[in-house]
Amino acid sequence: MGKIETKKENKRKDLLNAAFDLFISKGFHNTSIADIVGRAGIAKGTFYLYFKDKTDIRNRLISSKATFLFRDACLRLAKTDITALDEQFIFLTDDILLALQKDKSLLFFLSKHLSWGMFRTSMTEEKSPDGLSARELYAQLIARSGCHFVNPEIIIYLVIELVAGVSYNAILYQEPATIEELKPYLHTIIRDILREFNQSEKCASSSSIKRSSNG
Repeated sequence: MGKIETKKENKRKDLLNAAFDLFISKGFHNTSIADIVGRAGIAKGTFYLYFKDKTDIRNRLISSKATFLFRDACLRLAKTDITALDEQFIFLTDDILLALQKDKSLLFFLSKHLSWGMFRTSMTEEKSPDGLSARELYAQLIARSGCHFVNPEIIIYLVIELVAGVSYNAILYQEPATIEELKPYLHTIIRDILREFNQSEKCASSSSIKRSSNG
């Protein structure tokens, strides 16, 4: 990347960071484009070189943050020897929950604004530094397991919505219980979802691995 491209990318990141801070502190509706460019130290006209409007920058924020949250969890998963699909999902879930516990502002932001449309955008359009989209990382995970789902995107969306919904109150308010107390229930539901919708007998799951070893 040349100097001009690097400068442009840095300005884009400055605008995204400023918008995120303001959306968290003031709320989306109470934040103006003037607020964003003022925080970023960038001329207002420059904003429109990168984003159409305030909604566009919010959507791009959701896409990028959701993508990198999932990507980082996938990279850590790749360093383990976990092969069963349900155990991989549990690992990803716990890794993402830990990240949200550490960054409650990110939890608040994603819980309030993540939608199916934004999720599909983040899975497809946003690229990580290694050039892979979240959809490609997820497809690799499914392919390695030997499992088959009619619509795998719906499966991961259900899991993410479940995790986000459960973690929001549990992490922020410890209601109806702490996140550690809720994890066993969350894990069971995730396993049930995968088992219910998997259509392949070759799927590597912890239950099938146990049956094979006992046989």
